Amino acid sequence: MKTRRYSDPRAITEGVIWKQLLLFFFPIVIGTFFQQLYNTVDAVIVGNVVGKEALAAVGGTTATLVNLLVGFFIGLASGATVIISQFYGAGEERKVSLAVHTASALALIFGLLLTVFGMLFAPQLLRFMSTPPDVLPHAAVYLRVVFGGMVPLVIYNVGAGILRAIGDSKRPLYYLIAACLTNIVLDILFVAVLRWGTAGAALATVFSQCVCAALIVVALVREKGCVHLVPRNIRLHGRILADIVRIGFPAGLQSVMYSLSNATIQAAVNGFPTDILAGWTAYGKMDGLYWMVVSSFGIAITTFAGQNWGADRVDRVRGAIRQCLLMTLAATLLMSALMLTFGHSLFRLFTQDEGVIVKGVGILRLLVPFFATYIPVEIFSGALRGTGDSVVPTLLTLFGVCLLRVVWIFAVVPHHHTIGTVLASYPITWILTSSLFVLYYFTRSPIMRRARLLQRAKE
Repeated sequence: MKTRRYSDPRAITEGVIWKQLLLFFFPIVIGTFFQQLYNTVDAVIVGNVVGKEALAAVGGTTATLVNLLVGFFIGLASGATVIISQFYGAGEERKVSLAVHTASALALIFGLLLTVFGMLFAPQLLRFMSTPPDVLPHAAVYLRVVFGGMVPLVIYNVGAGILRAIGDSKRPLYYLIAACLTNIVLDILFVAVLRWGTAGAALATVFSQCVCAALIVVALVREKGCVHLVPRNIRLHGRILADIVRIGFPAGLQSVMYSLSNATIQAAVNGFPTDILAGWTAYGKMDGLYWMVVSSFGIAITTFAGQNWGADRVDRVRGAIRQCLLMTLAATLLMSALMLTFGHSLFRLFTQDEGVIVKGVGILRLLVPFFATYIPVEIFSGALRGTGDSVVPTLLTLFGVCLLRVVWIFAVVPHHHTIGTVLASYPITWILTSSLFVLYYFTRSPIMRRARLLQRAKE
């Protein structure tokens, strides 16, 4: 049955664009902050209680590997978020329901596969990435325990994507807050009190993910209307699955390639002394606070574009892109200024080792001034995926970011083996890829093509 739902308070096809974006954005960014917070708490407690080798183990290489393997599925599942938002904007309730149950089946299947793969091959993956011998034992334990909790992690991310697709970004926030509080309490208990080391930090993370997953499943089961989850109806539906894969597979591939390029950089960083590796890990936690803001704007614009594209409101899609670019720029400039001003103090949250702090501050000062150059990549790609245009953004990112970073590491770094040369790959690829996205959006994107057709029809 097809019914218009523009009166639904969660619909974002009406109202002042910037207000609708911010109302959707703030719960996402606050929720992502809490998600980042409980990862950061792991690093703070482990770094201060266990030592710098353990600090390097709970970030850096392990984070890169988790993002590599989990990222593909999250990217694939984003196809479900896009089609649910489009069906919801168009009032196609039956298709929304089919997509919800198909996405839930994918979550269970991939969660189990990730668990088995990660637990079996964790040590081999760490060795492949040249993890230092003093870090390897801590990292192997941490990684295996974390991969043991892949099913709840994947279930939460898919469930949150379903709720956000219909304009509900508040409940995923509440569930992440509950998980964060759980993680902090368990981190203190397992690491600081019971002295379980990196295994304790990993167990705290897994238990908190279970809290998230349980809350999101209960919410969907109790939800009324087209996103109501009926456990016995969870299965793969062929046509819906094909649409999810068509939109989500390029995003999943992009995530994998991103992670592979970052893994290549991480492997290069692993070749430097432990002070640099620990400084890079601590910087990654602070850096993550900024990327959560940018990615939250990307999630907001994807759902906004999806619902309005489904409702045939291309004018609102274009307006949202302009306003989202400006808001993201303002947030970027503010956070960059704060990180540059208070960087030294922030590093002291993670470690009192002066050598680590000096190296970390140097990394921060090299990368933070270039954050703004990445904004077009996130906003344009998010909006384009919301319309179902997933292949071209993926190709642009694969070439402009992933491929060139790998080429840089293998072609340039061996001749200028410094941490500065390694990390220069980030701003260089941000600037190039942003330029490609701007060019594509204004010349060939489906958004601008539809806008030009509508303008000709009016004339």
